[in-house]
Amino acid sequence: MNPTVQTVYDNRPKKYKRIIFISLIVVGITLLSVPYVDYNGIVENGMDIVNSILMGILKPNWEVLFTLSKEGVPYLVFETVAIAFLGTFVGLVLSIPIAFLSSENIVSKKFSWIGTFVITVIRTFPPFVYGLMLIRVSGPGAFTGVLTLAITSIGMISKMFVEVIEDLDQGIIESLDASGCNTIQKIRYGIIPQLMGNFASISIYRFEINVKNASILGLVGAGGIGAPLLFAMSGFRWADAGALLWGLIILVVVVEALSSRIRSKLS
Repeated sequence: MNPTVQTVYDNRPKKYKRIIFISLIVVGITLLSVPYVDYNGIVENGMDIVNSILMGILKPNWEVLFTLSKEGVPYLVFETVAIAFLGTFVGLVLSIPIAFLSSENIVSKKFSWIGTFVITVIRTFPPFVYGLMLIRVSGPGAFTGVLTLAITSIGMISKMFVEVIEDLDQGIIESLDASGCNTIQKIRYGIIPQLMGNFASISIYRFEINVKNASILGLVGAGGIGAPLLFAMSGFRWADAGALLWGLIILVVVVEALSSRIRSKLS
């Protein structure tokens, strides 16, 4: 090896102490966490249930899988997509003004912290908790799912929008300002062109997340494919559960593939 390269390699910053320190912290947290997780083994008929679920997936109820009635998988899949889309759209519309009012390069710090605090509060609760609360307000059904996803979407979309807005190229804004453009013109020609691609990519990504969340919210009665899946499993109708799981698997795979493709085109 070249002596100069060898010298540089020998004089490289030693990170062994930092690595050992971080490793000890991880091991310590792991050891402290273990006592809080009780393991009582698998229940008596646990493996039988696992086997029944697998058999239901391998031998689903084809009538449920292809029937076009409200109890069929196609209808439930489209209902789940509709809930996810409307929740994302409403959350997106409400997130845009909140994001601008929370950005320090748009408004002063005296006011931006208010929007940041609102976003943090919204992000505190998971969708399942919002679903449990809103189902007491608007009752069970798809509308509750839309409300839940709209609120939770505001938290994530607003936060990501704020990061994009604060990374704006201020040189373009200053150039438009120097050329005598008014506020509307600066937003039209300086801000929107920089934001559209990122805004669209974030919105599509949130829709992908909401498709999965809409399936989970069905477990609390907020519409979608989750509730029929829960009822099928509770009633030991494994063939029906298998058909619903196939619908869910196909839905998630298709949405993720389309989402990744569109976002890669936008980036």
